[in-house]
Amino acid sequence: MKTYCLEVSGDFACFTRPEMKVERVSYDVMTPSSARAVFESILWKPAIRWHIDKIEVLKPIRWISIRRNEVGAVISVRNAQEAMNKGTGHLGLNIEDERQQRAGLLLRDVSYRIHAHFEVQPNAGENNTAAKFLDMFERRAEKGQCVNQPYLGCREFACDFRLIDSAQSQLNPVVETRDLGWMLYDMDYRNAADPQPRFFRAVLENGILNVPAWDSQEVRG
Repeated sequence: MKTYCLEVSGDFACFTRPEMKVERVSYDVMTPSSARAVFESILWKPAIRWHIDKIEVLKPIRWISIRRNEVGAVISVRNAQEAMNKGTGHLGLNIEDERQQRAGLLLRDVSYRIHAHFEVQPNAGENNTAAKFLDMFERRAEKGQCVNQPYLGCREFACDFRLIDSAQSQLNPVVETRDLGWMLYDMDYRNAADPQPRFFRAVLENGILNVPAWDSQEVRG
């Protein structure tokens, strides 16, 4: 299967660690699930699934700490149903009453090169061929088209992207090697009612994070 390479960059990024319950703290490097979301923002179809092969870090890992306001409540589903049944009701939230200030440890001035391929699902149907989706993705990526704006971990951190030829001479990854510890790989949706996270031991070697296959022994639930 053909592998595609996207170069993405942005002012800020936050690939949130799931063990942090209140404050947003980013992983050191983009996660496979975030990389997959970038490809899916360009082309998503139920008939295919993207797989990330490796992530190259093109700029030094730099941090920034910020504090920001968030709304700490959501509109009640029960109140919304009552308003729909009655045809009237108050569903507003007073931001001043529900405002919460939270700290975040984010990445700044980031740039990555992500390599991925897709596989056609077994139940895709006869008309959904790999060649069809290859053509669709190439056409959209080359024109800069996307279903929704790609982002780096959190939707407020939009990013630029461009399709490149991985065989061409490009900017070299950073010369850095470190053990990143256990990193979120992706969510396992085989049980749609109760999706489970899966993790892998991430190691950055000379600026490159090699991502194991989804069904390998390196990926654990």
